[in-house]
Amino acid sequence: MLTYPVVLTRDDNGTLLATCPDLPEVTSYGETAEAAVRQARDAIEEAIAARLDAWEPVPEGTDGAVQATLSTLLTLKVTLYRTLWEQGKTRADLMRLLGWKRTQVDRLFDPNHATQLDQFDAAFAALGKGIDVAQTDLTSFLAR
Repeated sequence: MLTYPVVLTRDDNGTLLATCPDLPEVTSYGETAEAAVRQARDAIEEAIAARLDAWEPVPEGTDGAVQATLSTLLTLKVTLYRTLWEQGKTRADLMRLLGWKRTQVDRLFDPNHATQLDQFDAAFAALGKGIDVAQTDLTSFLAR
């Protein structure tokens, strides 16, 4: 799963300001550290969704003392997106490779669409890749 660092700074009004150095557009806050990281994770997911929609690069998450963990579904969408970028391909190329309609391919990158695993399998296979599933210990993260 993808993780992004969250920097927490005590604000002058008693709340915690939460930012993400990898995604400068992310700014959020919370009353507690857990709430601030949860809000930051939501803001990170929105920032990534905007980048996917605009076909802009999605940076790798860097290390940090506090990390926000993205959902498995969004991790798959970002990984597929990066695979297209790395291969110099577009969504139209993927559409042709799969023989799918534009809407079907667009849903692969839509964070609000519950894409089925078999669709990811087909998309990655069309790009000469596969999906590897691994269990991760989340006890060291404040947000999931």
